[in-house]
Amino acid sequence: MKIYSPNEIKNVAILGHSGCGKTTLVEAMLLNAGIIKRVGKIEDGNTVSDFDAEEIRRKVSISTSFIPVEWTNDKLNIMDTPGYFDFVGEVKQALRVADLAVIVVSARSGVEVGTEKAWEYATELNIPKLIFVNGMDDENADLDKVVEDLRKNFGKSIAPIQIPFKENGKFNGFVNVVKVEGRKYVNGKTENCDIPVGLADDIQLTRTMLMEAVAETSESLMEKFFAEEEFTIEEIQQGISDGILDGSVTPVICGSAVLNIGLQILLNSISRYVTSEKVCPKVTGIDPRTNEKVTRLCSPNEPFSAFVFKTIADPYVGRLNVFRVYSGTIKKDATIYNVKKDIVEKISHLYLIKGKEQIEVEELKTGDIGAIAKLQNTGTQDTLCTKEKPIILPEIAFGESLMTMAVVPKGKGDEDKISQALNKLLEEDRTLHFEVNKETHQSIIYGIGETHLDVLVHKLKNKYKIEVDLVPPIVPYREMIKSKVKIQGKYKKQSGGHGQYGDVWMEFEPSGDLTKAYIFEEKVFGGAVPRQYFPAVEKGIQECVKQGVLAAYPVVGLKATLVDGSYHPVDSSEMAFKMATTAAYKDGLLKAKPTILEPIAKVEVIVDDDYTGDVMGDMNKRRGRILGMNPFHEKQKIEVEVPLAEMFKYSTDLRSMTQGRGVFSLKFDRYDEAPADVQQKVIEVRKKLLEKEKEK
Repeated sequence: MKIYSPNEIKNVAILGHSGCGKTTLVEAMLLNAGIIKRVGKIEDGNTVSDFDAEEIRRKVSISTSFIPVEWTNDKLNIMDTPGYFDFVGEVKQALRVADLAVIVVSARSGVEVGTEKAWEYATELNIPKLIFVNGMDDENADLDKVVEDLRKNFGKSIAPIQIPFKENGKFNGFVNVVKVEGRKYVNGKTENCDIPVGLADDIQLTRTMLMEAVAETSESLMEKFFAEEEFTIEEIQQGISDGILDGSVTPVICGSAVLNIGLQILLNSISRYVTSEKVCPKVTGIDPRTNEKVTRLCSPNEPFSAFVFKTIADPYVGRLNVFRVYSGTIKKDATIYNVKKDIVEKISHLYLIKGKEQIEVEELKTGDIGAIAKLQNTGTQDTLCTKEKPIILPEIAFGESLMTMAVVPKGKGDEDKISQALNKLLEEDRTLHFEVNKETHQSIIYGIGETHLDVLVHKLKNKYKIEVDLVPPIVPYREMIKSKVKIQGKYKKQSGGHGQYGDVWMEFEPSGDLTKAYIFEEKVFGGAVPRQYFPAVEKGIQECVKQGVLAAYPVVGLKATLVDGSYHPVDSSEMAFKMATTAAYKDGLLKAKPTILEPIAKVEVIVDDDYTGDVMGDMNKRRGRILGMNPFHEKQKIEVEVPLAEMFKYSTDLRSMTQGRGVFSLKFDRYDEAPADVQQKVIEVRKKLLEKEKEK
């Protein structure tokens, strides 16, 4: 593949709802470009972009795949993204480096949740958009309804540039609204034809819609539109190009990926209307030397800079860092500077990625996408540049991963292997997070949803031969007391020679501060307990509060005061006073109305008005307390306090309730006393767990 200049490169992200035909569309693109001779099928597991074992097994895209396509005089870096919500991180990675978002919409289903999300993500990043209505060969296809749906959801920028027509009941051609010419599909190619009778009204309506959108792109065109003057074809095409770039025009193209109809028009439109050079004329980052903003032209003549937006663990090549060049040129055997890690790395091989293949190249220019193998310390979100002209480019905002499960190995001795394997998988997927909980010692994994974590389990098994179960995490409950007691603790032991003697009177009461485990004071008068033993008493309290008396959870909010006691001049020791304190603790807390505290989270749920009732009703079932509801960007933000134990699988439940439209955030807030029935269940479960651990 030849080296392309920035004005010939277009980075295209293919987005849309799961099942709308994105991967099949990419296959058809490859066929038209002459890269493949036969279209692969998802059900057969032989497509170029869905090559991972899990993708073939599940018959859905899981990772973004990259296929460079040469079309006319341009290079199109096609990025096939997953439509399933659990893999949104892959979509955001692709959009971070995209010049154009092609949003695929089903001609039968119209606008779906995935369509809305794709539009939202592209709009947030100010990425130009083009819509391809796929599946026009379906007997229930209805382009008019789809366009109406698109306009209702996304506004007047929606501009169809085709009107489809049928022949013998089958979709077989369209009217080019820009040129008002008929096009017919014959043996996979487009030929001119007469416009079928009866389409005049539809053409006029659709053309007016397009002219309105084009007129918005310049004052001169707006004046011409109001004067009811005809636009030239060149003006329309320039207006579409300008409108795509500023977001005022979103062309709608229709076709069928399965029948390879409309793909040439789509590819021509991508080449005609968008270039990397126009979408990204300059890039703004931070100069690490001054911490100030710096702007760099996206030009081969500028100092080199690139952003690593994805990492792939390839079983043969090793780790691949996928990047976009934002300025300058990168060459094979060059030395580059990782500004974020402050290290210099040597490039041995430079690649283009085509599905599961790597194509070695000598260099890549501004605007292009490539990969480097075997960099020692470079990962996703890193900026590569020259040490003389450093720049840190903006990172990808992935959002929170709130689906939480504990990873339990099935095999003995796999704990260390799990940690190593997970760290490798986390390099590939930045929406996964892993930690070992210091309190519960569980290995905790955070993901987007159940399918996301299920894929992780299968990758651990298939790639690293580690079998695991996912179980709900242990909830970090706490214990406290509700009343004040005064109690004696005595430790006396005589076994020949020196004995052991310690005697304390302790007062235990709530401290009122649940952020601290305990507060220790001494109010001993007359030397009943010598001062030298005070630290031993506190040490006893310090060790005891690690386990409460109800369910062995840590104790918080305890005030322990040493008020009296006695000692033996020979037999007393630090250990004896520590043991006496332990005895007082166990007896005293049982008499001081011990109770279980549960962690309470502050949750914010953002949903459409239609779902507020369902969400609040569901929160009530989770023992949540609604704090309020306020308008938020044409939606509603519901604020709730809810026990953390009720929220581990809320990602899945909220998605089900809102058809994927709802989002939420969660943050630990405080501890509150749990209801009596909840306490009883917690104590019973904890008792069984501790018994199992003893058996081990």
